[in-house]
Amino acid sequence: MTQRLLRAAALILPVLAAGPAFAHGGHSEGLVGGFTHPLLGIDHLVAMVAIGLWAAQSGLARGWLLPAAFLTGMAGGIGLGLETALPAWIEPGVAGTVLILGLVVALAVPLPAAVALPVAAVFGLMHGAAHGSEIGGSVLLTAIGMLAASAVLHAAGFALGRVGSGRVALLRAGGAGIAAAGLALIVAA
Repeated sequence: MTQRLLRAAALILPVLAAGPAFAHGGHSEGLVGGFTHPLLGIDHLVAMVAIGLWAAQSGLARGWLLPAAFLTGMAGGIGLGLETALPAWIEPGVAGTVLILGLVVALAVPLPAAVALPVAAVFGLMHGAAHGSEIGGSVLLTAIGMLAASAVLHAAGFALGRVGSGRVALLRAGGAGIAAAGLALIVAA
């Protein structure tokens, strides 16, 4: 009974938490403002955790490479978002990354590093561009805060994935919940 409740919670909680993609809409600047920004938007929060879960279940010899690829893409995306006008599809695109990451975790899709790393980097680029487009002042400190919080969320997802490695059904249910949150975000975008 307890496992069924945990599975149901893993599926339902992300969907209930998914409202409008409120990660974007102004935020405070500086290190603390940058750090809290990814923690306050469901789209970024679940995507960062999903990267960690994916890294834990990927089977890559160096699982940390997936979060590193994401963070590298995110850093480039922040710079891109600072310098260019973003296309109208960036918010639905970010929501789409949540859906895809959730499906990758839920289905335990085995991808070779040659595919997984560029995918993680492109998803990071999209998230970073959405973040970067909102930074008005204290660019460096805000970006460092955003990247640091993202790394912490990746580590949390990785730890959850490693702890749950013997509970494949639970990990897959969590991935399905993330995918459901992505779908809800796409509908709301």
